[in-house]
Amino acid sequence: MTAAALAPYRVSAYNTAHDSENKIHDDATARRFGFGGGLVPGVDVYGYMTQMPVARWGRAWLEGGAAECRFFKPVYDGEIATVTAAEGGGELEIVVESRGERCATGRAALPPAPPATPALDIFHKVAQRAERPPADEASLAVGTWLGLDPYPITAELAAAHRANLRESLPLYAAEGLIHPALVLRACNFVLNRNVSLGPWIHVSSRIQHLAAGQIGMSLSARGRVTANYDHKGHRFVDVDILVLANEKPIAHVAHLAIYQPRQVIST
Repeated sequence: MTAAALAPYRVSAYNTAHDSENKIHDDATARRFGFGGGLVPGVDVYGYMTQMPVARWGRAWLEGGAAECRFFKPVYDGEIATVTAAEGGGELEIVVESRGERCATGRAALPPAPPATPALDIFHKVAQRAERPPADEASLAVGTWLGLDPYPITAELAAAHRANLRESLPLYAAEGLIHPALVLRACNFVLNRNVSLGPWIHVSSRIQHLAAGQIGMSLSARGRVTANYDHKGHRFVDVDILVLANEKPIAHVAHLAIYQPRQVIST
């Protein structure tokens, strides 16, 4: 099949995490790391990317679609991020560009048959840690189970998130659906609510949607560390995560992050 281009989507990026605990989103800290300013969170860049599959397949993609995203270069607050996609072979190949640079790439698809939902008992239910140890090879050892306690996605939270994301598709508000960027943000919470992190960077994710979450439900998650390794001086962690809404699986995610950048390790 010849690839067909979809109309580009342009959005004025907004750094929703200026004041977060992760100082990679703080302008001064990010500049010390060699960036031009605080990074727009990867989960929000992914939110920009989801415009393409949702515009293409609608609610069906939120209920059973797949996606991958990988982040290469920063997207900065106030800059225009341009999302383009080409369709071929039943998939969308997605690119995010800003300031003339390729910042993120990904793909999305809607399988012809509904995906199999992992058995819930495969993912151990553990409580979110009451006290967070420093992120290291012990606290994030391979095989470690991490929990995320339920938290509500209220109508107010969902509306504020859509506004910050500059979301233009009416589907979420009209049908009361949780945005996929909020689903992916829960995977960040699996890390930062269980270990104490310095500046850290979301690198990539592979997402399989299993059901659409409704606003008003509570999100939680169960995750298992599948890798913890050094690469080019950075410490990486990979976590296999099942995201739940009202205790029912809605997404299965492979989540990769640099939990100790080499700039931190070398100081």
